[in-house]
Order: sequence, then structure tokens, then C-alpha cells
Amino acid sequence: MPNEAAAAPGRTAIRGVPADRPWAWLGAGWRDLMAAPHVGFLYGGALTVAGWTLLLLLAWLHIFWAVLPVTAGFFILAPLLAAGLQEASRRREAGLPVGLADCLSGLSRNGAQLAFMGVILLLLHLFWVRLAGLVFALFFGGGFTPTLDGLPLAMLRSRMLLPFLVVGTGLGAGLAAIAFAISAVSIPMLVDRKVTAVEAIIASLRTVAANPAAMLFWAGLIVVLTAMAMAPFFLGLPLVIPLIGHATWHAYRDLAGREAP
Repeated sequence: MPNEAAAAPGRTAIRGVPADRPWAWLGAGWRDLMAAPHVGFLYGGALTVAGWTLLLLLAWLHIFWAVLPVTAGFFILAPLLAAGLQEASRRREAGLPVGLADCLSGLSRNGAQLAFMGVILLLLHLFWVRLAGLVFALFFGGGFTPTLDGLPLAMLRSRMLLPFLVVGTGLGAGLAAIAFAISAVSIPMLVDRKVTAVEAIIASLRTVAANPAAMLFWAGLIVVLTAMAMAPFFLGLPLVIPLIGHATWHAYRDLAGREAP
């Protein structure tokens, strides 16, 4: 059973959980997905179409090198995109109807704070895209101007490819870790309660600090499942994104949620 940590008045009580607890969150998320598949698969399908559109746009702008940083940025913005799925899980837990319109309208309960959280994550994402461009220029220089078709082969032939990937992956992982730490439970908390974004972020940071093993395992599962879903031209996203979105609600309920209604 989770152990509840003491909390000062006005602070969220954070509960400790075993390191393998994320498996239970995935199981509960799967049950939510199967209970309202029309909501989950519509969400996931929309994100898949958005991924294809983004790839076509990058190709049209001849900046296909940005695919990797933009894809990495998906891990930063994805928690906010799943807020509607968490509303679906909240409604199902409360015995309320679960429809697409219900889930979207439920986000207006704390809309201003969710929007503020979105701005924070968007700024983090834009910073990462700018940083990725600077890293690319640093390693390959301004004279590296192959054609779009020849870019992958030119990068493979460059001796700077390995250090570029090491540094770029490290920076991207660091920013993704920050995004995970501030959004692990903050977004479902904003869906569930009338709290400010700052209060929710502090609670999320405290949750991660109190459960390092479980949250590291949870973050690893999210990265592996999402990467597997994105690899075949984003075709796995209609399944994986709603599964993780619903599971995130149960992670919040387990770690920092109020008593079940």
C-alpha cells in the first residue's frame, strides 16, 4: 500500500509507492481506454495526423534536420495534449458520462491555469528547438549545405555526427526530464482541482523527489512506448498516447490525488 507523507497545511500530501507501481497505472489506463475507445483513439488519431503534417511542413521548408529536435519536443508538450484524456478518466471514476465534448468542456474548469501551464511547456519546447539549431550549427558549421535528399548521407559521412548526437541527445534528455518533473502530476491536478499552475508544479516536483525509483521507471516506460509508437511513421500513437494519458491520471490519483469520490 502507498505510504502517505506528512504535508504542511495548504500543501498536497504526497504518497510513496513501490518502484514497479507504473505497471498498475498502465493497467488502469488500459481499462479506461477500453471503456471509452472513441475518445482515446480520436485523440491519438489527431496527434498522428498532426505528426504527418509537421513532417510534410519541415520537408516543404527544407529544414528536415529539425525532425529530431521537433520530435524530441513532442515529449515536452505531450503531457498537456493529454489533459482531455485525464478528464475522461476523471469522469469515468466519478461515474459521469464520458464523451468527447464532455472531456473538452471539462478543461474549462481550470482553463486559465492549464493555459499558463501550456505556455510554460511551449516556451521550454521553443527553447529546445533554438538550442538544437545552435548545436547543429556548432558541429556542422555554416558551410554544411547539402541538398535535402543528400542530408542524411552527408551527416552519416561527417565525423561530427557522433558528437552531435551525443550532445544533442543529452541536452534534449535534460530538457525532457525537466518537463517530466514539472508535469508528472501537475496537469491532471489542474484538471481535477482549482489550484494554480505554480502550486501544481511544486506538487509535481515534490512527487518526483519523493518517488525517484517509481518516477524514473515511469518516465522510462513513457519514452520507450512513445518512441516505439513514433518509429513506424507515428502509426502507434493512436494507441500509445491515450494509454499513457489515461495512465497519467491514475499515477496522479495514486501519488497526490484526493480520496476517491
